[in-house]
Amino acid sequence: MSGDANGQRIVVVNPNSTEAVTAGIDEAVAAFRFAGGPTVHCLTLAEGPPGIETQQHIDGVVAPLCDLVAREEALADAFVIACFSDPGLDAARRRTVKPVIGCAESAFLTALMLGRRFGVIAILPESAERHRRYVRRLGLESHFAASLPVGLGVTALEGDGVAERLADVGRSLIADHGADVLILGCAGMARHREDLAAALGVPIIDPTQAGVAHALATVRLGYVTAPRDGA
Repeated sequence: MSGDANGQRIVVVNPNSTEAVTAGIDEAVAAFRFAGGPTVHCLTLAEGPPGIETQQHIDGVVAPLCDLVAREEALADAFVIACFSDPGLDAARRRTVKPVIGCAESAFLTALMLGRRFGVIAILPESAERHRRYVRRLGLESHFAASLPVGLGVTALEGDGVAERLADVGRSLIADHGADVLILGCAGMARHREDLAAALGVPIIDPTQAGVAHALATVRLGYVTAPRDGA
């Protein structure tokens, strides 16, 4: 980690309990650590499941994630929730005056700058359905190609043959659904971003990198969050 003289600190929270995923996230955001820049500190939510794959998993991490945000608030200038479901995002924003950034929201916004239609490489069919609901909630349907699953849970993303399965789904999103930008629909896919971009020839967005990029701008420019109803 490196930090500036002002001690600015971005806290990236992995809401699942798998340390290997946190290690991958930490490696993926290394480019945002530079002399004079904020510290980027990655934490694992010990109370989380090994992977966030169902609505029950999402609902179950909201309370402990908000408790973590409250504990870290005094030492943080911004938080990034490093899970593509953005679990607890609204609740966490009501627990702190510091900016809380969801990596899925950030990935969608980044995709809008890079192309016309984005597709999401999901882990499981249930995940793909949540992505579709989230896109509708954000009003981005006209820019959304599809979300297609690779059929692997979070912990299986460290296994053999994952890169090929991601590439196969990516090709389908491009050829069959008209996507010209792809988003990795799980923080555990981060290490495949560069190879996928080279293989598929389109921009590939890692959501946690997108979230930290937005957090960096927020911190460096001194943005503050607006009051929220129910805060």
